[in-house]
Amino acid sequence: MVLSGAHVVLPTGIVEGGRVIVEGTRITGSAPDDARMIDLRGHWLVPGFVDVHNHGGGGASFTSGTVEDILKGVHTHRLHGTTTTVASTVTGDMDALAQRAGLLSELAEQGDIVGIHFEGPFISPCRKGAHSEELLRHPDPAEVRKLIDAARGQATMVTLATELPGGIDSVRLLAEHGVIAAIGHTDATYEQTVEAIEAGATVATHLYNAMPVLGHRAPGPIAALLEDERITVELINDGTHLHPASLQLAFRHAGARRVAFITDAMDAAGFGDGRYMLGPLEVEVSEGVARLVEGGSIAGSTLTLDRAFKRAVTVDGLAVEDVVAAISATPARLLGLYDRVGSLEPGKDADLVILDADFALKGVMRRGEWVVEPQLG
Repeated sequence: MVLSGAHVVLPTGIVEGGRVIVEGTRITGSAPDDARMIDLRGHWLVPGFVDVHNHGGGGASFTSGTVEDILKGVHTHRLHGTTTTVASTVTGDMDALAQRAGLLSELAEQGDIVGIHFEGPFISPCRKGAHSEELLRHPDPAEVRKLIDAARGQATMVTLATELPGGIDSVRLLAEHGVIAAIGHTDATYEQTVEAIEAGATVATHLYNAMPVLGHRAPGPIAALLEDERITVELINDGTHLHPASLQLAFRHAGARRVAFITDAMDAAGFGDGRYMLGPLEVEVSEGVARLVEGGSIAGSTLTLDRAFKRAVTVDGLAVEDVVAAISATPARLLGLYDRVGSLEPGKDADLVILDADFALKGVMRRGEWVVEPQLG
């Protein structure tokens, strides 16, 4: 089929009245005369979204749900434009996490998800957020290795408080095994963060959140993470986790090629308010904001990436090309998948999202199949 007439966002810029040709599961460079034509005049055509940090959605948890639950959560996010998903866990007992890794690895091998992100238990009790303190532990390289092995080659990322005993050695271990070492839920100083980056850390887990604030005498991890070209910074653009000025600071300093929009979503994303469990902790979701019942800490988000996209353009005032980079290209590069996803180019998977003039989602395609049929009325 030929999708024509849209504002098409390509790696080289926006093409007005452009077209994208889909053949089978791929984007191609030419079309036969009898190809199906879809007129997208007045709409935006962008690559499918890539989420590297996501705990669930649609009422289902990646951390504790069955295979059917996990697939329901993945599908919920596909309905909102996320065509590539990394499944994130939360702090738990090591044996339970290893068992969960085995289950998730099967779904990664089938192509339902593209990898596993372990967020905890190797994080700081000072910055634990919505993680169970009694289950936290130091990042012993042997235990980090246990989780990697349990994931059977599907471990994508591990979030660490790298200032803890064993943190730097664990970063080196992860780098040696091709797994992203992410600095997060950390109480590290600026100097300790620099040391972790030099050891091989390459990601800031939800920058600003669950780490010391930026100070003029003690700049802490935020300054070190923003200034280093080797670091990709995750941002949760839901209007709760970040002030617009903080988001804009990250874009101005790191640039769109180093920013990855994430959801950090929990079960309630795409589902609704109510009581949920995040690992062993109870969460109350009210007016779309998730907080622990005990203590009131923010507990992930109910965000979907279509909302993050719209907010970035209409509230934060970011350029559409920069938003596309942060929501598709940058996370795809981070995962080593940019040869397959993250941009609208011939040879890549036919993963794409249609947005109207107000940046509301109107269609989603994944690998050449409509997840959301175009709504162009």
